[in-house]
Amino acid sequence: MNNQEPIRDARTLGMPKMLILGLQHMFAMFGATVLVPILVNNYGLPLSIQTTLFFAGVGTLFFHVCTRLRVPAFLGSSFAFLGGFEAVSKLDSGKYAAMEASEKLQYACGGIVVAGLLYVALALVIKAVGVKQVMRFLPPVVTGPIIILIGLNLAPSAVNNAKTCWWLALVAMAIIVAANIWGRGMIKIIPILLGVVGSYLVAVIANALGATALDATGAVVPLMDFSTVAAASPIGLQPFLTDFGGSIAKFDLTAILVMAPIAIAAMMEHIGDMSAISATVGENFIEEPGLHRTLIGDGIATSLSAIFGGPANTTYGENTGVLVLSKVYDPRVIRLAAVYALVLSFSPMFAALVNAMPAAIVGGVSFILYGMISAIGVRNVVENRVDFTNSRNLIIAAVILVCGLGFSGGLTFEVGGAHITLTALAIAAIAGIALNAILPGKDYEFGADVSQGRSGDFGRY
Repeated sequence: MNNQEPIRDARTLGMPKMLILGLQHMFAMFGATVLVPILVNNYGLPLSIQTTLFFAGVGTLFFHVCTRLRVPAFLGSSFAFLGGFEAVSKLDSGKYAAMEASEKLQYACGGIVVAGLLYVALALVIKAVGVKQVMRFLPPVVTGPIIILIGLNLAPSAVNNAKTCWWLALVAMAIIVAANIWGRGMIKIIPILLGVVGSYLVAVIANALGATALDATGAVVPLMDFSTVAAASPIGLQPFLTDFGGSIAKFDLTAILVMAPIAIAAMMEHIGDMSAISATVGENFIEEPGLHRTLIGDGIATSLSAIFGGPANTTYGENTGVLVLSKVYDPRVIRLAAVYALVLSFSPMFAALVNAMPAAIVGGVSFILYGMISAIGVRNVVENRVDFTNSRNLIIAAVILVCGLGFSGGLTFEVGGAHITLTALAIAAIAGIALNAILPGKDYEFGADVSQGRSGDFGRY
């Protein structure tokens, strides 16, 4: 264990060491951040890696301004909204019938804009009435099963990608497991990145030797296709700058109702991460600069990204792990990582190299990742000691799980001539919050474990 005294001003180390420390934080966030657009592309929606990296950098810098430059947190792309992206990609009624995938992405991003604004709304309510009053409506018996559902609903996607080349998917899984279980230091912090990079290198070698995979139709194809890499420029602008009209978010009630409820789980994640960072650094960031400021920073960063065709942002647990490892708590180092992300976002060739990744690698990583999302939901329930011998809690969790798994095709209805679709997750969230509000016997009190860095500490998903 590193027993050195914490460093709160990295400038004392000198600029070369600061630059290296910033690079370390960039590597910690990188694998998960670029994996989100890769996964979304596998759903058929053309989410840009360049745009994702750009707004990870911009969002992080904006968050630091909102929190008075005090909170050492990095904002990368959120996995919580993957289920929403997949649901939007499958919409085929009303205006979504025969709609191009690029336009569906715009509507999905419109839903994320609204989800980000819900952060701001919650922040204003917290500022007005206090965090404990608000969290009574979002206890672990509601948020835990919702998080479990996010992972379970994504599970078929992991299998479909992995079966294109099972041996390569197993390589990715093996590297992640080995790094996470037996790794030390930085290796243990970045298992996702190592799994992606390691299996990618294996795929490059196997492709050169003539290895094949299956495409979406089941046809045999080369393992990797580098045709787009050769055509890509080393330096170029992000898609939202070159095709503004084709990237800007669009708004529709159906897509909003798909994406907005996911903000419930994402906000719980945020609160948990703030608690964990506070415990790590030894400062109570929930009190000062205040949870309302951190929520506003995260929410507006999410909305800003989505307006221009990017994914939702979220605070990254990986970077909290780097804080533990390095004991350098200076937010300036995090801001350096944000600058690195901005620089990488101006390389279409880099984005093309990432896009050339075989679907099997995505599947292998997703096997671990999607399962972890559900496991995190279970952890949330266990750590908060939700009593399932209590009939009230049992009913709430049961209704949430059945709604989330039973309404597989969502629920479509017509209002004023417009077709509106509620996804399974949206139905589950609405049902859970309503039952918790209606049924007597609410006994959850927020705050006791947060001071210890535990309550709601869902990690990043």
